[in-house]
Amino acid sequence: MTEFSTLRERITDVIRREGPIPFSRYMEMCLYEPGLGFYAREREVFGKAGDFYTSSDVHAVYGRLLCRQFDEMWRVLGEPETIDLVELGPGRGLFALDVLDWAAKKFSGFAAALRYRLVETSEYLRKRQAERLSHHVAVGRASIHASLANAEEKCGAALIVFGNEFFDALPVEVVTAKGQVYVDVDASGRFVEVTRAETPEIAEFIDRYGVRPEEDQRVEVALAGQSWVREIAALLKPMRRGFCVFVDYGYTRNEQLAGRHLDTLMTYRQHEASPDPYAAPGEQDITAHVNFTALRAAAEQSGMHHAGLLTQSQLLLGIGEKTQFGDALDECRLPQERAKVLLQLKHLVTPAGMGEIFHAMILSHGVAPEAALNLSGLSFTR
Repeated sequence: MTEFSTLRERITDVIRREGPIPFSRYMEMCLYEPGLGFYAREREVFGKAGDFYTSSDVHAVYGRLLCRQFDEMWRVLGEPETIDLVELGPGRGLFALDVLDWAAKKFSGFAAALRYRLVETSEYLRKRQAERLSHHVAVGRASIHASLANAEEKCGAALIVFGNEFFDALPVEVVTAKGQVYVDVDASGRFVEVTRAETPEIAEFIDRYGVRPEEDQRVEVALAGQSWVREIAALLKPMRRGFCVFVDYGYTRNEQLAGRHLDTLMTYRQHEASPDPYAAPGEQDITAHVNFTALRAAAEQSGMHHAGLLTQSQLLLGIGEKTQFGDALDECRLPQERAKVLLQLKHLVTPAGMGEIFHAMILSHGVAPEAALNLSGLSFTR
């Protein structure tokens, strides 16, 4: 097999041998191509030294509050002797560490039952997670897996599946008024777009869950997201009960019908945003907003119950209300520490920060709908 020094060379070779490729394949290579893709290379992509922040980068309170919600879910499930928490795309493992540590400190029953399964395709990130979670891995509280199928072999009858900014990083198709976007290479070696007739599957997705793009408009079609939801639903079906919590930035079909969230494809590199996915393949993150209407449909068609869709602000405020956000302030000893943590919490919950940008979708399986609706995180939906 020919070795390539850059991802641009690798993609160019594929196009010249096979012809123009769907945008989803281009995006997948940009993000996940072994050794060359954005998430597959040995470099820091998260936090101040990387290209973007996640909620876990802001403060441990994000993981602590979700830990409180997971404990509540465990109790709704009848406090089973073991419960598996499967995290999709766990990045550096910060969220997992926050949940495991906080469970051990505050929720002894849940901590004793908890088995944390990290599902990560990047070999480099799996190494980072193993280092960060070494103590929890050593005592059997955490395990790291390259695929969901591999994690499933370890799971018991009670399950929670969690994903933070997981679906926005899945490859999407791009559709214009002229058709489906493919990526080609011109005579000078630049990537250029060409359009072809959209497939019946893409046409059906747009008609059911999106909107038809008008002249000079672009929309994304997230078939991979629906496939993942079906795979997760299959994981929950064989005599298993549990919940799914997915936090991401996204929209509903009604919002698209109102003219919002068209052409949401963006790139991030060293904390700067750009709409150009061809500028630096493999060196920039590529994301698209999540179509929650499509995800909900895939979940319900697969036998799951949609418990609610709400903003990150509503989710965290609902969880933290009872304790007045003691999870955030518990370890503050000085006034200046308290002030700093309150600013970080404000960034997570206010519209000016991440609070209104991100949404949380809660799904359940094998749980009475009213029991799911009574979760503290869903209090703003009642």
